[in-house]
Amino acid sequence: MGRQSSIEARFRRTWISLAGLLALGLAGQPAWSDESIGSRGRGRGGAIAAGHPDSVAAGLRILRRGGNAADAAAATLLALAISDYGSFAIGGEVPVLIYDARTGQVKVLCGMGVAPRDPAAIDWFLQNGIPSQGSMKAAPTPGAVDLVVTLLREYGTISFADAATPMLELLDHGQADWHPRLARTIRRLVEAETQTTGPRPAKLHAVSERFYKGDIADELEQWYIAAGAFLRKRDLAAHVTRIEDPVAVEYRGHTVYKCPTWTQGPVLCQNLRLLEGFEIKRQGLLSADAIHHITEAMKLGYADRDDYYGDPLFTAVPLNHLFSDDYTRKRRTLIDPARASLERRPGDPWRREALRPIPPDVPVAERKPTQDTTTCVVADRWGNVVAATPSCNMLTNSPGPSGVNTGNRVRSLNTAPGHPNQIYPGKRPRITLTPTLVLRRGKPVAAISVAGGDLQDQTTLQVLINHIDFELPAFESVTTPRFYTLHHQDSFNPHPDRREAVVGLGQLVVNEQVDPGIREELARRGHIVSTSAGPVGNPVMITIDPNTGQMEAAGDPRAGRHAGAID
Repeated sequence: MGRQSSIEARFRRTWISLAGLLALGLAGQPAWSDESIGSRGRGRGGAIAAGHPDSVAAGLRILRRGGNAADAAAATLLALAISDYGSFAIGGEVPVLIYDARTGQVKVLCGMGVAPRDPAAIDWFLQNGIPSQGSMKAAPTPGAVDLVVTLLREYGTISFADAATPMLELLDHGQADWHPRLARTIRRLVEAETQTTGPRPAKLHAVSERFYKGDIADELEQWYIAAGAFLRKRDLAAHVTRIEDPVAVEYRGHTVYKCPTWTQGPVLCQNLRLLEGFEIKRQGLLSADAIHHITEAMKLGYADRDDYYGDPLFTAVPLNHLFSDDYTRKRRTLIDPARASLERRPGDPWRREALRPIPPDVPVAERKPTQDTTTCVVADRWGNVVAATPSCNMLTNSPGPSGVNTGNRVRSLNTAPGHPNQIYPGKRPRITLTPTLVLRRGKPVAAISVAGGDLQDQTTLQVLINHIDFELPAFESVTTPRFYTLHHQDSFNPHPDRREAVVGLGQLVVNEQVDPGIREELARRGHIVSTSAGPVGNPVMITIDPNTGQMEAAGDPRAGRHAGAID
């Protein structure tokens, strides 16, 4: 695998405070001291960017031992369930994009669970509303375990036991009361694999079988019943990780891939299509013109996201129309270079019309509580690349007897009659989690993952523009000051009147490092401007030179992101 690369370690920082470590029960755990892990790394032997440095170290160990990107991503994801607990948990969800160097294809692995399949549960939601503050009733089926198994089975080379070893080391050194319980559960999954005879796929299948149909599923069902959740063992038994085709658009010679409309991912594609008609580079990095045009494009894209996206297995999403040249040109004319829009303006893609008349929205709705997500991008020396966005959004939920915790993403569905994202038995919520892969001339050149709810694709858009339009390397692309708009519906607000979910029309938040004169000009154009001292979104990125194989992995240090690479 070659000698470990010399990486700048001066950007290394603690992901969470000591008080946070104590609260999570991780104080005293091994960090697998690795001087290559900081905020950036360069090399040709493989690269990883994720959250806590222990999760990066987990994946680097696999790469150094000859594992590929899928193997390293599996180990990183399992470790993130412990090192980044609170942002992710093993009962959570993980959408994945993977480029397979053998086939030259990009595929989506849907690690997102679904709403309860019992019609009585759906009737309860329709009558009482979907809990919006965090509740076990809003738990979807857990997707992460089968996602990892599917990733290993379809694209990896190592066993589940090998992928889970770093996770078990973190659990064995942890101090939270649920750590021993989850360690026992993971060891039972390893036991299912090792005690199964036959080829590797059969052994991996046994891991999922025990979690979703065996004694672990029995424990989970008892916990669901005791906690008032609607999930049952039949929901677990029906779970499957779908392998799907991605959606994609061309942007300035690059092909940008996203997950389908059970995520918000295609909104990035719409925004890129709109912005391709403007000379963003000539406008200047973080100029008033650039920020204004990017923001106005995002407002239009998010209006369509809010009105048309949903699980494509349950609703006909007019994606071809939304991406079409004709519709894009008409929507682009709505961007006034001198004035910010203060109205939510969805189009009519079915008729290829720029605007669809809608009732006035409530200017500012209550923002629902969220709990952050984490990040994972991996590339190997053979050309395989993985981008994943693991999350759980557990809020008030806590681990059960098995040590497994769950999230509440059923609240990313809604009860609006006839809405594409209306709740239905077995339906995937339209989530914010949205990894990104970028190819140029058929070869991967970038992978991005961002934590931050509705900000995720806003941040990804700026990272991509930084890299493609302004030709910034990975580290500068993820650390340049950013901005976001609240001119959209809250993806965590399930209110049946979708006007009540609109967060803040016209509101624009910019990093305080943006020049005050630029902020004043944006306000003059009508934006309702405020500033943020902290990071806008939490991005990680890997870039790959297809000619030399040189990789750069980078994470925003202000957002607690870490990265490393191998020579």
